[in-house]
Amino acid sequence: MSDADYIVVGSGINALVCAAMLGAKGRKVLVLERNERIGGCIRTDAITAPAFTHDVMATTFVLFVTSPAFAALGPKLIERGLAFCDSETPTGVLMPDGRYAVLSKDRARNIAQFEALAPGDGGTFDAEMQQFGANAGFVFGLLGGSLWSWPTAKLIAREAWRRGLRGLATFFGEALASGRAHLETRYSSDVVRALFAPWVLHCGIGPESAYGGEMVKVIGFALEAAGAPIVKGGAQNLLDAFAKLIADQGGSIRTGADVERVELDRAGRATGVQLVGGGRLSAAQGVICSVAPDQLYRRFLKDRPLPEDVSVGLSRFRYGKGDMQIHYALSAPPRWKHPELGKVALLHLTPGLDGVSRASNECERGLLPAVPTICVGQPTALDPSRAPEGKAILWLQLPEAPRVVKGDAANEIDIPADGTWTEALREAYADRVEAILAQHIENFRDGVMVRRTYSPADLAAMNVNLVGGDPYGGFCGLDQFFLWRPFKSSVNHKTHVPGLYHIGASTHPGPGLGGGSGFLLAQDIA
Repeated sequence: MSDADYIVVGSGINALVCAAMLGAKGRKVLVLERNERIGGCIRTDAITAPAFTHDVMATTFVLFVTSPAFAALGPKLIERGLAFCDSETPTGVLMPDGRYAVLSKDRARNIAQFEALAPGDGGTFDAEMQQFGANAGFVFGLLGGSLWSWPTAKLIAREAWRRGLRGLATFFGEALASGRAHLETRYSSDVVRALFAPWVLHCGIGPESAYGGEMVKVIGFALEAAGAPIVKGGAQNLLDAFAKLIADQGGSIRTGADVERVELDRAGRATGVQLVGGGRLSAAQGVICSVAPDQLYRRFLKDRPLPEDVSVGLSRFRYGKGDMQIHYALSAPPRWKHPELGKVALLHLTPGLDGVSRASNECERGLLPAVPTICVGQPTALDPSRAPEGKAILWLQLPEAPRVVKGDAANEIDIPADGTWTEALREAYADRVEAILAQHIENFRDGVMVRRTYSPADLAAMNVNLVGGDPYGGFCGLDQFFLWRPFKSSVNHKTHVPGLYHIGASTHPGPGLGGGSGFLLAQDIA
């Protein structure tokens, strides 16, 4: 007898969603994780001091709570202990001169604030969100559906009938605009532009990348509607809920199970896996790999010749910018010079649209940005249980960290000759970030108890799929996204091997915590 109907390799959000969805349909599922804990980019630890609970990497779950996966699985996960905490002000921006803006979950409040910043900007925002709301079914159908499928073909055909071919072409033309083009042609206020500009970085692209303008609208719409929730008590509780659900459905999870290769039968069909150390596990219906392309094709199938289109696609697959995380344990909640900012879930510190563009470009050229875009998460403002009473934590993400460092744009930090991230380099760059924070938080210098920093190299060491510290599963530019992710020849989540499937951030619909690829595959094969 087989060990499972489906073996799922990896245990990130897509793998867990896929396993839970298949289990709900009566399939016996075995999840294999090479590390000693499940979660992929979801990891919770007391990394600074006892009783300070940090989400080391991913922390915000707006994409999950608004996803089809949560619609299907959410009630079952909530029954098993999952709960969220949120803020009425999901995001904001703070500029070097002290000007700021906050996006709330209240449309009228947002309109009034943007109007105060520049007459007309509030009305523009309202019109943009209303227009996006009217298009939301089509947009999310494309972003979250299997692109090579009859349902998507029918969706596009319906829109072509409704809009006309010229109208449909207009829609796609507008959707391909860059973030810069969108923001500069819609908003007069540089503060409003600065509010939205950093969000393209969280999509794995830059302000000048195609389709960034559409993603600005997607994110603005989602944040205003659903906020920026975090898991109560730490994201580990989401993992625990998934583990309970999978077990209750008859599935199982094995940690410390490092897959060496995918086993094929004589007909070339995937029938199971071989583990490092020699153990073999069989799958009656298929093997699902939630991994980076290198892991799947260069490791799991290393003894098998690849078709030319796959070999070419693999050789040309590009990884994106690295990521850096900084975590603080504070003796008191941060006292921002603008008190309103203390309740913002995710606050960006940036000089604005040009500042994001400059830092992104410096990073893409291998330089440490002189003025990085700093994303500041304030978990204890949403969930006080994350720290002892009267204390706080900060979660910082730097989405413009080069995988290999060629220099420092500010010419202040010494760079190793081989460009690797050393502890000294990591901490020197963290000092640059900390100096910016101290300009805006009155009690910051006196309040820091412990700082813990993770370079792109540190993140890659924790998760083999974060190649060079890229948290987005590969560059997300237009030529490597949508129909062309991961390769130009890719068709949904199938591989050239029958019974072998590929999900995760490197596949459509890309990175994020929505569980989209796992959900789509489970729908297709079960």
